[in-house]
Amino acid sequence: MSYIVDSLSKDEEIQALFFYHWLIWVPIAIKMITIILIPFGIYDIFVLKTTEFGLTNKRVIVKKGIISRNSEEMSLKALETVEIRQGILGRIFGYGKVKITGRGGNLFEFTMIDNPIFVKRCIESNL
Repeated sequence: MSYIVDSLSKDEEIQALFFYHWLIWVPIAIKMITIILIPFGIYDIFVLKTTEFGLTNKRVIVKKGIISRNSEEMSLKALETVEIRQGILGRIFGYGKVKITGRGGNLFEFTMIDNPIFVKRCIESNL
């Protein structure tokens, strides 16, 4: 079961789950083709498969970790800004970075995220 589902509090509901853009698999595919780099490619696959990005009606969540677990969570009440960073390729292919800033300088990012404008819209519509 996913961390986000397991960590829901009373009266908390998942509003959206966000995912990496498909282009994140290109460097992994290159590693898997290069026989020497296969172990690194396998590690990258585990990292991607164990990373979760989500939004509930109370908080924004990023969870990372294969064996250990590291989560970053921000209450929607503490959220101040949601910014999008997209380069030229990001605009063409529809991926980018969503930077979330909260009170007290708290900051975390959804990197190489698919459809960052949708992510920003989902977060801001739940404020």
